[in-house]
Amino acid sequence: MGNEIEVRVTTSKRQEADQIVTAVVARRLAASAQVVAQVSSTYWWEGEVQQAEEWLLLMKTTADRFDDLAACVRELHSYQVPQIVAVPIVRGTPDYLEWIRRETDPGRGE
Repeated sequence: MGNEIEVRVTTSKRQEADQIVTAVVARRLAASAQVVAQVSSTYWWEGEVQQAEEWLLLMKTTADRFDDLAACVRELHSYQVPQIVAVPIVRGTPDYLEWIRRETDPGRGE
């Protein structure tokens, strides 16, 4: 297993989702990012079960860039406790995985 991960974030507004994915890609914190679609979320918040329509963001990066990516998301996100979770990319084509590593290399500049 490599160092590549997919980071998943949800937001309440499409405009905020677009702002986040643009920022993380522009800063080379993610090689690519998608705003998938609205999803229906059910979760605990402040002692109650809540339901909301949210936008799902998927961002491809490396484990080494996770902390900086999470900081960028927090900077732009309106939630007090945003979902920012990473899941490993267990397998992928070698050229795609190399592309993720290359495009998120901090040495490439912003």
